[in-house]
Amino acid sequence: MAPANAASPSPVENSEMPRLTVTWRKSAIGYNKEQKDTIRKLGLRRLQQSVEVEDTPAIRGMIAKVSHLVDVKEGGA
Repeated sequence: MAPANAASPSPVENSEMPRLTVTWRKSAIGYNKEQKDTIRKLGLRRLQQSVEVEDTPAIRGMIAKVSHLVDVKEGGA
């Protein structure tokens, strides 16, 4: 019997999720707080910064809300 704290591989860990590279291109000054919060929740802190995120419906919705402020590339880096 294996110990209770033994790491067993999760099916999610084994399958590679598609990735997106999101780059913050335009300042959020003058836009509402919800859009600024969405930029922050995507992991972006500075203009011209790029982050790699999983390609999920929730992330796609966030990107759609701020599509005028960011650039998106399929497939990650």
